[in-house]
Amino acid sequence: MSDPAASQPKLSRTQGVEAAEVTVGEEVVLPLIEETARIDKRAVETGRVRVSTRIESVDRVLRESLRSNTVAVTRVPVNRTLADGETPPVLREEGGVTIIPVLEEILVVEKRLVLKEELHIRQTSADEDVEVPVTLRKQRAVVERVSPDGHASEQIDPLSTEETTP
Repeated sequence: MSDPAASQPKLSRTQGVEAAEVTVGEEVVLPLIEETARIDKRAVETGRVRVSTRIESVDRVLRESLRSNTVAVTRVPVNRTLADGETPPVLREEGGVTIIPVLEEILVVEKRLVLKEELHIRQTSADEDVEVPVTLRKQRAVVERVSPDGHASEQIDPLSTEETTP
């Protein structure tokens, strides 16, 4: 029988590291240890935000100039018979007045063209200033930061610092 102390590896320590001496043909199992690091993440609520809207109404008076056109029609009697071969008068404009000839055929022993009347149309313009009261609405967002314990700590209204001009 062999000596049990001879079959066990001889351990020696060198600077805090264990070492074993193994003879040829002898098998030794050495456990190896390795440390690993693992990082886990989890969501942590640090606060909340509450967003609401409000509508502001502003009464304003809008001013604008409106233009209207009126037309005056004047009937000018002419009652002139056109000569044979004379061309009938056509629509024309004279001094800002549109003239529309009105013709009529009458039955005589012979047919003649008679200028019955002319319509003189004069156009005028008038300006009128009007004021219309209106209500304008503006919507603003209100943002409040809410802490985890439920208390609103800060109110943020980004448009409250801006100047608005009508």
